Amino acid sequence: MPNPVLKLDARDNVLIALQDLRKGERIRFSSHDLVLATDVPAKQKFVTETLAPGNDVMMYGILIGKAREPIQIGEILTTRNTVHETSPFRESSHEYRWTPPDVGPWWQRTFMGYLRADGQVGTRNYWLVVPLVFCENRNIEVLKQAFEEELGFAPPKIYRQQVAELVRRYLKGETPTLVPESLPETLRAVASPRIFENIDGIKFLLHEGGCGGTREDSNNLCGLIAGYMHHPNVAGATVLSLGCQHSQGTILREQILRRDPGFQKPLLMYEQQQSGSEFKMLTEAIPATFLGLVEANKASRAPAPLSRLCVGLKCGGSDGFSGISANPAIGHVSDVLATLKGRTILSEFPELCGVEQELIDRCVSHEVSDRFIQLMRDYAARAKAVRSGFDMNPSPGNIRDGLITDAMKSAGAARKGGTSPVTAVLDYPEYSSEPGLNLQCTPGNDVECVTAQVGAGASVVLFTTGLGTPTGNPIAPVIKISTNSPLAERMQDIIDIDTGDIITGNKTVEEAGNAILDLAVRVASGEARTKAELLGQDDFIPWKRGVSL
Repeated sequence: MPNPVLKLDARDNVLIALQDLRKGERIRFSSHDLVLATDVPAKQKFVTETLAPGNDVMMYGILIGKAREPIQIGEILTTRNTVHETSPFRESSHEYRWTPPDVGPWWQRTFMGYLRADGQVGTRNYWLVVPLVFCENRNIEVLKQAFEEELGFAPPKIYRQQVAELVRRYLKGETPTLVPESLPETLRAVASPRIFENIDGIKFLLHEGGCGGTREDSNNLCGLIAGYMHHPNVAGATVLSLGCQHSQGTILREQILRRDPGFQKPLLMYEQQQSGSEFKMLTEAIPATFLGLVEANKASRAPAPLSRLCVGLKCGGSDGFSGISANPAIGHVSDVLATLKGRTILSEFPELCGVEQELIDRCVSHEVSDRFIQLMRDYAARAKAVRSGFDMNPSPGNIRDGLITDAMKSAGAARKGGTSPVTAVLDYPEYSSEPGLNLQCTPGNDVECVTAQVGAGASVVLFTTGLGTPTGNPIAPVIKISTNSPLAERMQDIIDIDTGDIITGNKTVEEAGNAILDLAVRVASGEARTKAELLGQDDFIPWKRGVSL
């Protein structure tokens, strides 16, 4: 490793430890030397000057906290000696100038996607089965059981077979222990034969909304589901409704037409209170859904330019390396796609706290920046109304691995959006349509955020993680990117690509970003499946506004 520490900006009074450092160790940076006053584990930060209570803590060139108590030169930053603090933000007063990256290798690159009637291009071909209200969740499960195994979409039965083998041994009086290494060959995972070769699956969504909450939440749920139906990865949908709930079929149809006035996909809607019985409703839904699948199976992949991609940019289980490896790497991907006129979506408003001014200054118009300012302030106010706040955002895992204030976490999280202009700001659950970098109002919560990004049109999600999270999505592939190599080695079953070489100096951010984009194109083309897809990690949680960070 060329240097055990990293300084991100000339204005910073903080260094990042790239490896474990010990108290008394002499550290050289920018032609200066200092002696560490404490141990500093890898990913953690320490100050390069003595700070008095109330002094600014600067990182990434911005304010990320204040000293809560005296901090010695060379002392580690902790939640004990540092408190969250950010600078105020205001309307931009100058025009943003941007130098796009070299996209020569990508101009002629295409991916193999599903061209839809509305002009969107999907990366997968799914049929959706979804309830309008939680009362129908059990019926969704009944349909799931009926369809998945018969059509070959059920996951391999290895765990069920393992339990069956334990039962067999128990009944024979044998010791019922069976570890994976001792599984007989007959229990190895075997996929069921597929009936519809051009369909990637039937996705059965479950949720706890639609009634009993606020009308805003119910209307937003209809908008989110409409986004999934309008999504290019969806060929058609079956919807189950009870009938009396807040989330009405009429609202869903209105939301669909907002996104696509010429909506042409098959939409099968069934209402239990009108059908009179569960049996009648389900026995009508099953053959109609099957015929819809027959039509959906006629779709085939065709070449499409990268400008037809919409990519979600997400981080979760972040660590102290997120902002210097994986996040800027996908920021490079975002800049490349912006240059190619593709779309990217940067969300997680609680994790843009402290970098508002940078994003405001990048907005292409006052209308765009004004909307961002208003949504940020509204979100912060809602959080305070439930006795919370953005400063409470870092999780115990974040703090343990080097992200001790929300402003510090946000400064690194914002790197996912690269440096391109902000072309649009979306409120939840609006759908994206403007090429370039879109900001979307969502929580930082992993599943709620990814659920929202896909509902806004993300056909692939780039998800960086420093601690490891299995998050996936029912209809869009989620590519998991590790910020450090030990994580990639330890959790190989969930990590798709590693950016730890950036930390060791063996790869540049641009090189890592290009490798990620190459994988994203192969995933979008169906040439590769993500670990989350292989695990069947179909996470779907609609956001109830004002509750989550």
